[in-house]
Amino acid sequence: MLHAHAANFVHCVFSTKNRRDQIPAELQEKLYAYLIGIAGNLGFKILAAGGTANHVHVLIGLPPSLTLAGVVQKLKANSSRWLGENSGGFEWQKRYGAFSVSPSLLPTVQAYIRNQAEHHKKRSFEEEFAALLKKSGVAYDAGRLFAA
Repeated sequence: MLHAHAANFVHCVFSTKNRRDQIPAELQEKLYAYLIGIAGNLGFKILAAGGTANHVHVLIGLPPSLTLAGVVQKLKANSSRWLGENSGGFEWQKRYGAFSVSPSLLPTVQAYIRNQAEHHKKRSFEEEFAALLKKSGVAYDAGRLFAA
């Protein structure tokens, strides 16, 4: 087979270390553009990026030649360095969430990611993340979910 044909879309969520508000409002849109640039340089696409002062959501179009873990590691490493240079000491939480997305739901997930500020007027990151896990059928230990 000369070519692989795939439609792999993944909604990834990662937070700042200890979910501290470390992403200044004036850098958030620049951060999302930077993440999209990283993706382009590495050969994959980010279809939407958004978040708040303590976390980021990205909708990734994952090609078959790349691994999800590798893509997330590159995004976090490069953006951590960039945020550190632009706002002082910075660190992402080690863990992340990743949820598969059906092509038919891409517009819905894109809108959800782009409207994070509005969502977080009603619930915290912790509540949102637990709800994503539950909705996706991912088992988790509620007592240890946000342990360092």
